[in-house]
Amino acid sequence: MTYSEPARPTARRTRSLASSSSSAVPTTGITIYGCGQDEAALFREMAPRFGVIPTITDAAVSESNIELAFGNRSISVGHKTRITNSTLLALSQAGVTYISTRSIGYNHIDMEYANTVGVSVENVAYSPDSVADYTLMLMLMAVRNAKSTVRRTDMHDYRLNDVRGKELRDLTIGVIGTGRIGTAVVDRLRGFGCRILAHDNRPKIAADYVPLDELLQLSDIVTLHAPLNADTHHLLDRRRIEQMKHGAFIINTGRGPLLDTEALVPALESGRLGGAALDVLEGEEGIFYADCRNKPIESKHLLRLQELPNVLISPHTAYYTDHALSDTVENSITNCLKFESRNQHG
Repeated sequence: MTYSEPARPTARRTRSLASSSSSAVPTTGITIYGCGQDEAALFREMAPRFGVIPTITDAAVSESNIELAFGNRSISVGHKTRITNSTLLALSQAGVTYISTRSIGYNHIDMEYANTVGVSVENVAYSPDSVADYTLMLMLMAVRNAKSTVRRTDMHDYRLNDVRGKELRDLTIGVIGTGRIGTAVVDRLRGFGCRILAHDNRPKIAADYVPLDELLQLSDIVTLHAPLNADTHHLLDRRRIEQMKHGAFIINTGRGPLLDTEALVPALESGRLGGAALDVLEGEEGIFYADCRNKPIESKHLLRLQELPNVLISPHTAYYTDHALSDTVENSITNCLKFESRNQHG
């Protein structure tokens, strides 16, 4: 199992590329799909510096809007909507040979099928500090009972919580996956003085690496930073959740299906686990990033988890900072230009 996300160029390096392209005349077209207003503003600001003419739409790429890519070999896509194989085929037939996904994960694209129809796919790097900071925030909120405390205070109940909080220095934290984000989490945890255990099939940092079963048995908090693939789907399943320490916490800022939600809910309800803080969730598609205040939520697991006082849910927002978004847009443009350059000189 590969737990470390692929290495990508750093933001600092791509900024130097941007400055060197400042006098370029626009020569390359890139179609940018699934682009929110904030991303669109950054693409419009950065594209001229790279010599790029952007075609921007807030709609996710689909067979119905393939024509927006006509004439462009490279496109940029978001991570919020799955790209179907029929759409990949249509893109290939339209002349698209490269997709830069504005995410670290690839789980919304069938990479093997894309390759068979002649479409290369690459991810982007963005500031790992965005997700690492958020992960630490969720850890602290979870062990200090922040959800129930804030809810009670909002109702003008200012009594102390019935359950005392925990200090990180007294705990053992298990970090699963030590790529760029997992490493940034480890770096932050060292400042708290806690014991840190790590698991990755490719150890690459100075850390106390242990087998996964041992990490689960010893950790008071388990935080997930592995990429989602066939090997890591339901990495924490019912059997592994049962191996965890009684009262332990799970933090997930990676991908929802790393965690078996069907097994998680009863473990939380029974008190087997002390709590969970989840920025990602199985079945989040079509719910996260949408205003659902006036429509029913179809996910029974999401509804149940939000009812529990020891569970924090946020809508896949850990990556969403000024710095990370700027990195994402800049590196997506850079990826496309590097592909074009390889194609021209290959």
